Amino acid sequence: QDPTAAHYMFQDDPFLLPRNAANARLFSLSKESGRNAAKYIIKHFPKYFDKTFAEPNVPCLMPEILKPQIEGVSEEALKERIHLRRVKDSVDLFDQLVQAGTPVSLETTNSLLDLLCFYGDEEYTPEKEKEEKEDLEEPGVNASEQNAPKRQFQKGSRSAGSRWRENNNAERIFKIMPERNAYSYCTMIRGMVKHGASAKAYDMYMDLLNERHKADVHTFNALITATPYLKERFAERWELAKVFLKHMAQQEVKPNLLTFNALLKTLRKCGGVGRSMSLSVLKEMEALNIEPSLATYEHLLSIFYRGADLYPSGIFSEILDDVEKRNFTPQDPDDANFFASAMQVCCDLKDIKLAYRLNKAIEKGDNWKFLDVDRLNFYWSKFFSLLCMMEQIDVVLKWYKETSLSLFYPTPKNILDLLQALDAANQLEMIPSVWEDMKQLGFNRRQDLLEEVLSLMSREQHPEEIQVAFAKCAEDIKAVHEQTGREQAPLEWTGTALGHITVLFSRARRTQDAWNMMERFKQINRIPTDHVMDVFLTCAKQTNCLDEAIKLVKLAASLGLPSSQKLKSRTEKEFELSEKQK
Repeated sequence: QDPTAAHYMFQDDPFLLPRNAANARLFSLSKESGRNAAKYIIKHFPKYFDKTFAEPNVPCLMPEILKPQIEGVSEEALKERIHLRRVKDSVDLFDQLVQAGTPVSLETTNSLLDLLCFYGDEEYTPEKEKEEKEDLEEPGVNASEQNAPKRQFQKGSRSAGSRWRENNNAERIFKIMPERNAYSYCTMIRGMVKHGASAKAYDMYMDLLNERHKADVHTFNALITATPYLKERFAERWELAKVFLKHMAQQEVKPNLLTFNALLKTLRKCGGVGRSMSLSVLKEMEALNIEPSLATYEHLLSIFYRGADLYPSGIFSEILDDVEKRNFTPQDPDDANFFASAMQVCCDLKDIKLAYRLNKAIEKGDNWKFLDVDRLNFYWSKFFSLLCMMEQIDVVLKWYKETSLSLFYPTPKNILDLLQALDAANQLEMIPSVWEDMKQLGFNRRQDLLEEVLSLMSREQHPEEIQVAFAKCAEDIKAVHEQTGREQAPLEWTGTALGHITVLFSRARRTQDAWNMMERFKQINRIPTDHVMDVFLTCAKQTNCLDEAIKLVKLAASLGLPSSQKLKSRTEKEFELSEKQK
């Protein structure tokens, strides 16, 4: 792989190559955005796409027919609208059939329930096809149950609120169905769980049992996932999950991988109960010859390595032993979270050896495909921060050169970590090259980074060549502060930044530039430190700029600084002054 090249998904053009993580995410979505735009045009203006000019006609290469072809009120027309995912049209046609007294088959009604429950009784759009991933983690799961932060808890409600409307079309159609089978109940339960109505889903499950029906494995998986929102106490959640497992055994429903992943996902929200029971769940998987997926391991990492109570790295090491041997394929939507979460754990444990093993595992087979643009950037950002903390500087710079702007885009924290690593290794001469990367990444207006760069460059005296390069960086930072435009407001000067830039200009013997910065102290009502004035006076002596030295003494006197007398004495001693100047 060419370390200087961006990802192959981007256009090979300097103007179209992303400069930072935000640009990379935006550009990576451009192709999908174009597809969605094309689908929108075809859906809303189908009349322009109803002619076939190709000879011979190849149907699979033609746009999908999105306009209903069957006219009139009939069950076949209803089936067609359900297939085209036209939620409102399907409901209207169903109501017309019911009003006309035309019976609708159980199979077709179940298909309509499928459509309504999947989209939450809202019209289908391409954006809804990608399911929203909510952060439903409950705070305090690592604390004891008594000490866990209390939140407003309402039985069956989720933190983001239920998206399942009361008495919606799905519920209305379900109630008027002359005949309902197990599939009807299971569809409603899964829809309610998906859209946050966990309490309603549990009530529907009770109705299913009362009607002597049996649920399928997917319904049980959904119910197990919903248990944290049905019970408040950790032990009660686990007991309810066990009730569902007993019902599965009674109904002779065989659990699958997603069942155990749902159990572990529930145990993530069960505090200490989760830690004590999770390994038992894993042993049960082994007994049934069900291989764990990456999501299984991700849930285990969250259970044992979340918050301040970090377990020893033994469990993580055992997980990596298994991950290193296998080439994984997607089996659970949460599989994609494993590598990013695992690298976060490596950072929390400050274990660089585990991070190297994890990075080796991601290179095996198609495992790298589990990282999309956002997760890839998070993964490498955490890995690089760990490298800066634990590795020698030459190793850090090697990784930085090979991965930066090709595999990932450094975050402000990554740059801060790199600067601190350079400081620890006493290689501050690399700062100008880091500053160039900061400008490319768009971090040249980050006040915290600017202060850190200036502080490191001005802290000690360096050889003349390095000081000249530092002064060039200081000039760029000065320009950023003075930049005016409609899009960006100029950065506010701080006394610290002014002092650092003055020192850098002085050490590079740029006396006039340094004096211009000294004058700014008075303009913004700031006081220069004694160190800044001493360095400037030394510069004035080296460049034989008597006028600037006198101006400095006058400035110190006008500001009423105690050091003005010391500066005056030093000027008289180091410069040849005329009587008038004295």
